Amino acid sequence: MALAKTPKWGPKGAEKTKETQMFAVMKTGGKQYRVQSGDVLRVEKLAADAGEMIQFNEVLMVGSTVGAPMIAGAGVQAEVIDQIKGPKTINFVKRRRKHSSKRTKGHRQKLTLVRIKDILEKGADKSGVKAAIGAGSVPYVATPVVEAAPAEKKPAAKKAAAKPAAAKKPAAAAKPAAAKKPATAKKPAAAKASAEKPAAKTAAAKKPAAKKPAAKKPAADKE
Repeated sequence: MALAKTPKWGPKGAEKTKETQMFAVMKTGGKQYRVQSGDVLRVEKLAADAGEMIQFNEVLMVGSTVGAPMIAGAGVQAEVIDQIKGPKTINFVKRRRKHSSKRTKGHRQKLTLVRIKDILEKGADKSGVKAAIGAGSVPYVATPVVEAAPAEKKPAAKKAAAKPAAAKKPAAAAKPAAAKKPATAKKPAAAKASAEKPAAKTAAAKKPAAKKPAAKKPAADKE
């Protein structure tokens, strides 16, 4: 008995072919991503501006090559699209026992949107592309204050020649002094209206106090 042949998938005589595309596993922001050329990713915020090219140097795997733990010389180049924020998450905190307080707090994580451009298996350390660094790893540097240069002083313009002093007008003739009026004779002081009288002190005559006769008690009758 002849065994039946297993049918082939697809059109008769055609073989199914698969195009394998280069992929890599990279690490950024404490997370691992499997990426291919043309992928758009949202990663933790990076210190880069929109439109800038960056390179991820922490590559764990490229195709069939596995690092231990990283692959030396490998890298993933990407273009920064924009700095965005993730979806809003709400944290609800409730304290039981005695307090019974409630609190609601919202949060939106800051992210960076990137597009993968190329995957390099070797020679990434000599590409000259800026390395991708997290925003929290960059130390804060205060911008120096540039002082404006002092403006040059212009030479002072020469003053015009002084005008000749105007001729002084002759002083007006002094007016004759007014004739003094004769002084009026002073009137004698008016006599006092009332002549001073010597204060007469009249001593009030003291009357002798009248003595009252003492009342005699009646003599007791003798028996």
